[in-house]
Amino acid sequence: MNYYTLPPPESLKFFVRSFWVLEHEFGEAETNYIYRSIADSCVEMVFHYRGRFEELPTVGQERNWLAGIHFQTDRFTRFETNQSFGIFGVYIYPFAVPWLFNVPSEKTSNELLDLDTFIGCTGRELEEKMLTASGNTDRVKILSAFLENCLLKARIKDHTIATAIKTVIHSKKCNTVSDLADNFNLSTRQFDRKFKEYAGFSPKTYLRLVRLNSAIKGHNGAKSLTQIAYECGYYDQSHFIHDVKAFTGYHPSFYFSGKAEGTEYLYV
Repeated sequence: MNYYTLPPPESLKFFVRSFWVLEHEFGEAETNYIYRSIADSCVEMVFHYRGRFEELPTVGQERNWLAGIHFQTDRFTRFETNQSFGIFGVYIYPFAVPWLFNVPSEKTSNELLDLDTFIGCTGRELEEKMLTASGNTDRVKILSAFLENCLLKARIKDHTIATAIKTVIHSKKCNTVSDLADNFNLSTRQFDRKFKEYAGFSPKTYLRLVRLNSAIKGHNGAKSLTQIAYECGYYDQSHFIHDVKAFTGYHPSFYFSGKAEGTEYLYV
């Protein structure tokens, strides 16, 4: 399993966390691979330039497009392929959706859309360019140019709430909603409304998603699950277990064992 990230250009750093690549060459004994996309506080545009994944439906819906967008989600999703694959993605903050595409994030939560559905013929053109590019260096250039062009056309958005969302994602403090509202000079009600518009979820739910992501990043084999839970702001083990099960589908003891399906790239 080969997984690596690439930095965005300076012009996009406010909106883009990173570009990433996930590749895998099937061995003789391999017949399939299952990728589990867990709950996430951010958004990903994804391009399958080699191989094709099919969603393993949980509610009767099946998607197997080559290029699309996974919006912020509080659910896990499973995809399967039976061939070697290469995936290129861009990991963006949720406020980039209303900023660059003029769509409120609260209307896109838990959606997985192909680019044609989301942005029409522009999406089809981008998909063709990305899938036929000569390599991932070119894909960075193509997708950067596309996002920079979106930025040129973007309407002015709420910079304060975007900064608040980034603060929640990157801060190691265990913030409360009222503390965050005070820090940005908003009432709790105003903060909750604006935050949901730009992040897709209420601040309370979003804080839970960020804690989960922090717990995953904090797992290096040297810390116990109790230590990780405490450092990420879980006040008791039961809340930690509940969130991990809800957002990944697994008990934390199994998810963090490295044996859970589709998590191999987290440990490379």
